[in-house]
Amino acid sequence: MASRVMGFLRDVQIAALLGTGVAADAFFIAFKVPNLFRRLFGEGAFNAAFVPEFSGILTTDGPNEARRFAQEAIAVLAFWLAVLTLLGMILMPLLMALLAPGFAEVPGKAALTVELARIMFPYLFLICLAALLSGVLNGLDRFAAAAAAPLILNGVSIASMSILSPWVPTVGHALAWGVTVAGVLQLALLAWAVRRAGMRLRVPVPRLTPRMRLLLRRMVPGLIGAGVTQLNQSVDLIIVSLLPAGSASLLYYAERVYQLPLGVIGTAVGTALLPLLSRQARSGDTAGAVASMNRALEISLVLTLPAALALAVAGQPVMLVLFSRGAFDAASAALSAQSLAAYAFGLPAIVLLKVLVPAFFAHGDTRTPVRVGMAAIALNLVLNLLFMVPLQHVGPALATSLSAIVNAAVLGMILHRRGQLVPDARVRRRLPRMALAAAAMAAALWVGEDTVFAAAGTVAGLRWGALAVVVVSGMAAYGLAGQVLGAFDGRELLGMVRRRGR
Repeated sequence: MASRVMGFLRDVQIAALLGTGVAADAFFIAFKVPNLFRRLFGEGAFNAAFVPEFSGILTTDGPNEARRFAQEAIAVLAFWLAVLTLLGMILMPLLMALLAPGFAEVPGKAALTVELARIMFPYLFLICLAALLSGVLNGLDRFAAAAAAPLILNGVSIASMSILSPWVPTVGHALAWGVTVAGVLQLALLAWAVRRAGMRLRVPVPRLTPRMRLLLRRMVPGLIGAGVTQLNQSVDLIIVSLLPAGSASLLYYAERVYQLPLGVIGTAVGTALLPLLSRQARSGDTAGAVASMNRALEISLVLTLPAALALAVAGQPVMLVLFSRGAFDAASAALSAQSLAAYAFGLPAIVLLKVLVPAFFAHGDTRTPVRVGMAAIALNLVLNLLFMVPLQHVGPALATSLSAIVNAAVLGMILHRRGQLVPDARVRRRLPRMALAAAAMAAALWVGEDTVFAAAGTVAGLRWGALAVVVVSGMAAYGLAGQVLGAFDGRELLGMVRRRGR
């Protein structure tokens, strides 16, 4: 949560300094390039294969053998990342010509995007190694350092805009250099955290040992699926580059807001669930694994359903308060809020994917999520092409949401047939009540937006206070309705907090 809040502060500063113009589009597209590869090699296929295996070795063979496995993995990953980073920087003009062909129509836009991407591309090498160290920490049930690492990226980005901007050609250049510096600091933080956790790692000569061959074989389905995913996202970039100027920025700001519940809820639950399910699967605790899935579903939905409705109903006030200043005007806020509502439509499904996919990985099945994901990606591509002209900046967000809903539904049915996802009486009883409580919250937000927020006018200070009143009233409505309807039990939550405190 702290990372997301600081990320908002960073994006507020970016919106004020860059707005939704050429420089903003160039930076956002350039920043997506190392992130595409990061999701492919770091947080994607590699961690999906690494974390269950590391957790299993830790359970059955002990920490020394798990440490040797982690060292072998670091050596292999570092070698291939170094090669990929060098090739990427050399071939960046060609890569950008493929990913953002529409930028060539605007003088200087393509060249600026290539320059910024080259500055940031070493971030790929640094953050993928950091992702592996995060996997080691997660396997050790240490989650704080990995979750806090993005604080460094956000803090350095804010500082770079303030300190470097007078010394470089544009604010985009300052941000790009800040990203690379942040990658160095994030890797250093996680290396320190791993050492502090008692896992002293060194980097040996890379060798394809039998365990590395097994790891790479298990990575193949994930690499194929992640590769198709990144190809699909590349198509999204191409489509966005062909949309009217500023579309990439409008989608970026909307995505940043909807990523708040996704990052705080979905990523946190999925990160904690994978090593837990891996240990339960390795020890044959089927009942425990099913119970873990039920509680993960319940925690995810009780927080995500109200978040999705809140973003859909109160998106425009949120965008106005967070970003409407400097180069980001009220018209930009209204357009970005439309994209936000489309993203919010699929938010519960996207969060559920963070719960469902680890269930496959924990049982050593990396193929099924890939096959289902590839079908969802094909659907996403078709929807993007259909929505491109009539919906413009709303189209990519709506296509993402619809394909995620189909993806989650199919994976859930497969797990149910296998007996690995069996909703218990508590989930079946509480889910419709959560939906009713979220609807009551949405009604409260709508009334507050139409009265309290509208009365604030265009005064920035009054807007902040009005939005706070609207948000608090929505939270109170959800809490009261949820307690009355039996969607959740406040006493149970307080008991958990007290036990954690002790």
